[in-house]
Amino acid sequence: MVAIIIISILVILLILVLSIAAISKGYSYKHTVDTQYYDNKPQTPPHLKNKNGKQL
Repeated sequence: MVAIIIISILVILLILVLSIAAISKGYSYKHTVDTQYYDNKPQTPPHLKNKNGKQL
């Protein structure tokens, strides 16, 4: 009976740790993507430029 309780607690802790790790990794990925986007001015896509490189 005690072994079942200990195993249950370990499983719950493992799930909690994995959830926190996944959330923090997702947040750090989103933060790096947002930072790259907002630090640099958005470039005009190539299909919207004429031959001289200016925007249509």
